[in-house]
Amino acid sequence: MLRYLPFLLVLALWIYAFVDCLNTPEEDVRGMPKVVWVIVILLFGEVVVGPAAWLIAGKVRHPAGEAAEAPGRWIAPDDNPEFLKSLNKDDLKDDPKTE
Repeated sequence: MLRYLPFLLVLALWIYAFVDCLNTPEEDVRGMPKVVWVIVILLFGEVVVGPAAWLIAGKVRHPAGEAAEAPGRWIAPDDNPEFLKSLNKDDLKDDPKTE
């Protein structure tokens, strides 16, 4: 069973890089057009060169905190400070002690 592990790891990396490339917006792709990156990943995936090149040089990486600050991007409710503030306002309206 252990002899299949390298093959499975290469396959997992290949699939991850391919799906990541397909889901990346065109403006976040560096170096080559997105279609060329897909071809490179598919052709050189068996030797790990294509997926490794995509993960290292093909995509613009954003810091973790930047996604919450970017306007127009969807933010999960538990990470959205405006939503959390609105919960406190709703709790105060429904609380019979404050009336």
